[in-house]
Amino acid sequence: MNSPLLQLLVLTGIAVFLILRLKSVLGSREGFEKPPLPEQPRASTRPDFEVIEGGPDRDITDHVPEESEMASNLAAMKRVEPSFSVTEFVQGARGAYEMIVMGFKRGDLDQIQPFLAEDVFDSFVEAVSAREDQGLSIDAEFIGVREVALRDVSFDKDTNRAEISVRLVGELTEVVRDQEGAIVDGSPTSVKRQKDTWVFAREMGSDDPNWLLVATDA
Repeated sequence: MNSPLLQLLVLTGIAVFLILRLKSVLGSREGFEKPPLPEQPRASTRPDFEVIEGGPDRDITDHVPEESEMASNLAAMKRVEPSFSVTEFVQGARGAYEMIVMGFKRGDLDQIQPFLAEDVFDSFVEAVSAREDQGLSIDAEFIGVREVALRDVSFDKDTNRAEISVRLVGELTEVVRDQEGAIVDGSPTSVKRQKDTWVFAREMGSDDPNWLLVATDA
């Protein structure tokens, strides 16, 4: 075998050896090849907000100062009756105000009696009777409630009786007429602003969900 042929065979053998060696290294996760890095989540441009338990009850603090006695009493009421909502109470007081005011103006007391304490109902009856005795009647149109604000909250933990004083400002037109229909007071086009402070009471945790009007102009 001549020398050039021998050299060619040697070089071929070396080349085959190197190819097999590289394949054994590059074809696996061993050697110096690093495994692919896991995909990193994209950085968020929005801050992470942590929900903190035990914070202020917005249903309470939206209506009364956070550190006030009223807030403390409302919280105690909620512990007795977790389903109680201050916001729903305020909305209910708004609706009750229109219904009771208009029932009184029209002399339709039977409709509103279930929402009045006995002594309040009796005082309404006396006022309507005195008005009728004078031959007077009232034509009124309720426009809306301009303001509803809690003024005071009391809660008896022994009896679970709650009382909430509410400042109410309503707007309406009102005309007082005599027996002949002549206007003796008011105007059908002039808007009157009526301001009242009413006290509603209820036993928290009871089956009866209705609040009773127990005092007016308190």
